[in-house]
Amino acid sequence: MGAHVPLKNYFGEELAVRLANSIKPYYPSFPVDSFVHTVAEQTEPLELKARVRLIAGELHRTLPLDYPDQMGILLNILGPENEREQGMFTEGYFLMPIAYFVEQYGLNHFRISMDALYEITKRHTSEYAIRPYLLHHSAECLETLSTWAFDPNSHVRRLVSEGTRPRLPWAKRIEVLNGDPLQNLALLEPLLDDRSDYVRKSVANHLNDLTKDYKQITIHWMANKLSDGWEHGSSVVRHALRSLIKSGDPDALAMLNEL
Repeated sequence: MGAHVPLKNYFGEELAVRLANSIKPYYPSFPVDSFVHTVAEQTEPLELKARVRLIAGELHRTLPLDYPDQMGILLNILGPENEREQGMFTEGYFLMPIAYFVEQYGLNHFRISMDALYEITKRHTSEYAIRPYLLHHSAECLETLSTWAFDPNSHVRRLVSEGTRPRLPWAKRIEVLNGDPLQNLALLEPLLDDRSDYVRKSVANHLNDLTKDYKQITIHWMANKLSDGWEHGSSVVRHALRSLIKSGDPDALAMLNEL
């Protein structure tokens, strides 16, 4: 991806061609020309999110199948997994409309959609697309994420933390799981000493979110984990307390002094 090209520009004719040509072998009657023409024409005046939404909508319209069959086709075009812990927003950008497709059209097919998000996040990210599922299928989501916290893939483990952040940047704020911050903290616990710094950074960001609305609960929980011998506790806690420290919060400053 070019360094100086606005990201939104990739969500237009060029991406439409790529998606259409990828879909055609799995759905021979896919209307390549009309799909490309519609996307090219209608995305021109739009900003990034609106472009992604439009492309997902056109995919939904031009694959006149039931959602499970649509996803069966789209999962075939995801490409190889991202073996690194960078590049999900740069090399994987072309999957944004497919993640949005799951977000927008899949809520009535929980298991199929979660399996799709599992595959997408190994190549791009599902941290935004999973949020409606947290709201509408909270118990099932929590059960699935509790399993994903032990997944061998670091992108999947990161999704457990990042997708459930109450204040995820560029996403609509959500309440803590089941209205209880201890649910979030329990979900994060297996990731506290994750072997991946990429995952631990997400955990610290999630804890930082929690300190803004549940300061005492979060600080107390982190203090207990530190006393239990949390290997990466010092670095994670420093990052998790950064907002409170910036505001001069005395409890955070006291905790920082004890690290």
